Amino acid sequence: MSREIITMVENGEVTVSEALSLLRKVGMGSDQPKQEPARNERIAAIKQQLDSLIGLHSVKELINEIQAFVEIQQRRAAFNLAADPIVLHSIFMGNPGTGKTTVARIIGQLFLEMGVLQKGHLVEVERADLVAEYIGQTAQRTREQLRRASGGILFIDEAYSLARGGEKDFGKEAIDTIVKTMEDQRSNLVVILAGYSAPMEDFLETNPGLRSRFPIIIRFPDYTTFELFRIAEQMLQQREYQLSKAARRKLLAMIEELKRTDSVNFGNARTIRNIIEKAIRKQAVRLVNLNSPTRAQLMEIAAEDLQEVRDD
Repeated sequence: MSREIITMVENGEVTVSEALSLLRKVGMGSDQPKQEPARNERIAAIKQQLDSLIGLHSVKELINEIQAFVEIQQRRAAFNLAADPIVLHSIFMGNPGTGKTTVARIIGQLFLEMGVLQKGHLVEVERADLVAEYIGQTAQRTREQLRRASGGILFIDEAYSLARGGEKDFGKEAIDTIVKTMEDQRSNLVVILAGYSAPMEDFLETNPGLRSRFPIIIRFPDYTTFELFRIAEQMLQQREYQLSKAARRKLLAMIEELKRTDSVNFGNARTIRNIIEKAIRKQAVRLVNLNSPTRAQLMEIAAEDLQEVRDD
């Protein structure tokens, strides 16, 4: 690099003072080649976490677009090119159990490694954490949560509940406080509003100013029956359990039936987690009185374990 700068001076491309400035920058950044591969490896590992999630193909594609956009804007700024402002406040729309909180945590880690956020942590709140009962207390309570989230992500679940009481409700004060802080800390805070799709759409219609402040909208689709089955197998594998052949058939039928008969209240991966945890407890009751259960028996979830869960 030093030889290149000397050549630039000889060719009249830079002055001597400019060359000295460049040399100082090169000296200060001499460890950059060592740091860059490590940073790239950490970013790749975080993206692998995202890719390992079952389903969510459209969500993964959009997050990859966001990551690429941030990366390129940073590179343009390094070359003193015009760079678009990086505004990452987002709206997550989808039913419960579709991975919204999990994805938010991964995004926090990603933005931390990219230098967008200082901490990358996630603070998850709902209306009760922001809205108080008396005048003047809501702004104070909301600012406290914003302070906790500074340097990371404030994730507001069922955000539309902040607007349910109308103009006189203290929820409006919480929204105003959040919006002001978003403007003041735009370089070190990401706010994510999350909730069911239809109420969230209504929420944005009643407060048009919010839509422009949350340029990223990510829609989380419901999982398919097969994706939910794979999620169940993954949960069991992490706990060192496995389904018998009969249990595999039973679980698949259970998922299909739940999606068909209770589509409104069905909790996607959340429901699957409850089924698996209950099945593990049922298996424990079934095995506890055996004198010496084998390793295979301790690992196997039988169809009867799932049948009892389905009857709860």
